[in-house]
Amino acid sequence: MSADMTVWYDRPATLTGMSKQEGWNRALPIGNGRLGAMVFGDWPVDLIQVNEESIWAGPPVPRNRVGAKEAIQQARVLLLAGKHEDAEKLVREYVLHPHTNPRSYQPFGEVRLTHLNSGNTVIAENSLELKRSLNLDTAIVQVSYFHEGVHNTREALSSVIDQVLVIRWTTEGHGKINTRIELTREDGASVQTKGMDSLVLTGQADHEGTHPGVKFCGILHAMTDGGLIHADAGSLTVSDANALTLYLSVHTDYHFANPLEPLDLNLITQCEIDLQKAIAKPYEQLRLEHIEDHRRLFRRVELFLGTHTLESPPTSSLPTDRRLEAYRQGNEDLELISLYFQYGRYLLIASSRPGCLPANLQGIWNPHLIAPWDSDYHININLQMNYWLAQVGNLSECQMPYFNLLEGLAKNGVDTAREVYGCRGFVAHYTTDVWLHTAPLGDIQYGMWPMGAGWCIRDFMEHYRFQGDTRFLRERAYPILREAAAFFLDWLVRHPLTGKWISGPSVSPENTFLSRNGNKVSLCMAPAMDQQIIWDVFASVVEAAQELNDKDAFIERIQKVWQELAMPGIGKDGRLMEWCEEYEEAERGHRHLSHLYGVYPGQQYSYSSSPQMMKAARESLEYRLFHGGGHTGWSRAWIINLWARLQDGEQSYKHLEILIKQSTLPNLLDNHPPFQIDGNFGAAAGIAEMLLQSHEGHIRILPALPQAWQHGYVKGLKARGEFEVDIKWEYGRLVECKVRSLKEDPNQGTIVYQNQASDFEIKSGQEYRVYPGDLTEL
Repeated sequence: MSADMTVWYDRPATLTGMSKQEGWNRALPIGNGRLGAMVFGDWPVDLIQVNEESIWAGPPVPRNRVGAKEAIQQARVLLLAGKHEDAEKLVREYVLHPHTNPRSYQPFGEVRLTHLNSGNTVIAENSLELKRSLNLDTAIVQVSYFHEGVHNTREALSSVIDQVLVIRWTTEGHGKINTRIELTREDGASVQTKGMDSLVLTGQADHEGTHPGVKFCGILHAMTDGGLIHADAGSLTVSDANALTLYLSVHTDYHFANPLEPLDLNLITQCEIDLQKAIAKPYEQLRLEHIEDHRRLFRRVELFLGTHTLESPPTSSLPTDRRLEAYRQGNEDLELISLYFQYGRYLLIASSRPGCLPANLQGIWNPHLIAPWDSDYHININLQMNYWLAQVGNLSECQMPYFNLLEGLAKNGVDTAREVYGCRGFVAHYTTDVWLHTAPLGDIQYGMWPMGAGWCIRDFMEHYRFQGDTRFLRERAYPILREAAAFFLDWLVRHPLTGKWISGPSVSPENTFLSRNGNKVSLCMAPAMDQQIIWDVFASVVEAAQELNDKDAFIERIQKVWQELAMPGIGKDGRLMEWCEEYEEAERGHRHLSHLYGVYPGQQYSYSSSPQMMKAARESLEYRLFHGGGHTGWSRAWIINLWARLQDGEQSYKHLEILIKQSTLPNLLDNHPPFQIDGNFGAAAGIAEMLLQSHEGHIRILPALPQAWQHGYVKGLKARGEFEVDIKWEYGRLVECKVRSLKEDPNQGTIVYQNQASDFEIKSGQEYRVYPGDLTEL
C-alpha cells in the first residue's frame, strides 16, 4: 500500500476519569459484515464490545392506516388551495402511524479480560508502554504492553471465512497469562458455563420486557498453550498459560425472508458448528486466510495525496488521536486524509458483506440497548449515503446487502402502495429496519414522504452502469425499477394551472417553511426533491428498457409522463427552489440539502446539460452554508460531494477539513453527534468524487482537485462504463491516466481533463494510457 494504513494510540481507550462511552469513542472497530466488535485495549480490565447485525427488539411495527387513501385525496385539495395547516392535521390524524419508540438495534454483549494480580491500575497510563493499533490492510486490531517485565500481545479479528471473532493473547519469553474471562450483557440475557472451557450467553432483544424481538446465542470458547482453564460461576479463569486463544460464535433466529416467523434453529448447535470449524485450523492459518480475504477487496484501491510541507512538520509519527488534534490546530496532514479515505473503505468491508444485512446508522457497531434513532435504516439519505462509496471505491460486492434489503421491502411496499395510496407498485418512506416495514409513520416533516424507495432503487441502475452486468439488470434492477415507477405513475396528479405532473402531499425531508398564516409547516405539493427523484426513476427505467430492448405500453406511458413532469424552478434570488413556490424557510441553515439531489447523488444537472441549474444550485448551497448548514457529520459529507460535482475543489477540500476537524471522534468514526457512520462513507465518497467523475457519459479526471493536493496518485477507482482508472498528477497537473476495461467485448469511452478530451476503444483486460499531449480541445 502507498501509505501507512495504521490507526494507532499509545494509551488505553478508557483513561482515568473517562466514561465508558468516551472509551468506546476511542476503541477500534473490526467486523466481518455480520459480527462486529469494538476493541478497547484497556488495562487491567480489557473490554471487547460485540455486535451481531440482526439483534433487534421486535414488533409491533408500523401498520398501514385505514382511511389513509381518502385523507390523502382531501389533503391534496387543501394544499392546492394553500391550506397547509388543515392538510397537515388531516394527514397526521389519518395517514401516519404513531412512531414505535424504542425498537432498537442492540449489542450482543461484552467480552471482559481481567488481569489477575494486576496491581495499581495507574500503571496502564504511565509506564506499560501500551500501544493499540488497527491495521486497515490486515483488518486486525493489536494491543501490546509490558507487565512485570513481560511483553504481552493481543490480536483481535473477525473472520468472514470462519464466521467467528478471534482473540489471540501471547507473551514473550517465560511470561505467563493469568486472567479471568467473562461474557456479559447489560440486560435480557443469561450466561452459563459449558464444560471447563466455554461460556454460553443466550437472550432475546427487548426493551424491559416490551417489544420482544430476535433471540440470540453466543459461545465463547477458550484454548490455551499450557496452563489451566477453570470454569466457575459464569466465568473462566486461566492460570499460567503461555498463550490464550478465544473464539466467539454468535447466531440468532432472525429470518430475513419472513421476519415475523423466526428460524427454527438450535442456536447452540449453530454456534458449535462454527467453533469446530475454526478450532480445527491452526491460528496462523485462520489469520492468514482472514488477511487474504480482506486484502482481496481492500487492496483494489490506493491513494496518495502527498506528504507534509516545510510549513507543516510531519505528524504521521504521532498517535492518531494526537495527530487528529494537531490537524485541528492547523497542521497540514495529507496522509491523514488518505488514511481517512481508506478507513471509509475498511468500514464498508467490515460492515457490509454479501449475504449480510446492510450497514445501519452505526454500521454494525452499537453499544446501546436503545441506540440513537434506534440505529435503523433511514432511507431519506442515511442508508443511501452508506453506499455512495461502494461503486467508485471498487467495492461493488459490499453493496449487495443494500439491494437485498430493498428487494425484501418490496412485498410490504406493494401492500402499502395499495392500502395507503390506492396505487400500484412499490413505496417506502423515511425509515425501516429488519422487520421490513414500509408504512408512513411519525410526524409530518419526516414521515409523510413516499420517496424512500424511489431514491434507493436508482442505485440498482447505478450498479449496472458501473458493472455492466446484464443479468443483474434483467433479473434484479429492471423489475424493481418498474415497481417504483408504477407507484409514481399512479401517485402523480396534474397541476390544475400548468397541467404538469406533480407529487404530493409530501415534504422536503425534515425541512419546514412558513405558511401564508406565518406558521411553520412542511406538507406541500411538488417539493423539488420529489420531482427530481421521480425524474431519476423514470430516466433509469427508460435507460434499462433500452438496454434490454424492451418496449411496451408501460414504457411508453413513462416516457410521456417523464417529459411532462413539473421540475424545480429558479427563484427571484437566483437560487434553485426547494418547493414549488418561493416559501420563506423556517430554518435557513437546515442540515438537509434535498433540493440539490439533482446535482448529487442524482445526475439530472451538469454544466454540460444545464449550466443555469448548476449556477442556481451553487447559489442555494452557498446560501445554506452562510446560514449555518452542514453542522452534522453526514450533512457535511453531502456538501463535499456537492462541491465536487460543482467542480470546486477548494470548497470540497474546505468542507472535508471541517468534517475531519469538527465531526470526527478520536477513533476516526464520524460524529453526527453522536456517532453515525454515514459521514465516514459519504466523506470517503467525496474524496473519490474530487478525483474522478463519470456521471455525464465520459470519464472526467481531477474535476475538483484542490491546490493542497499538488502531487499524488490514485489507483483502482471505478468509473461507469465498466472501467477501472489510475491517475497521477504533479504540481496540480495531470501527468498520466490509465484506463482498464472490465468488459468482455471491446469497450469505448472518452477521457476528459479540464477542457480537453480523448476518445478511446480497448478490449477487455487492456490498458489505455493518456498523457496531457494526447488530449485535444473539446
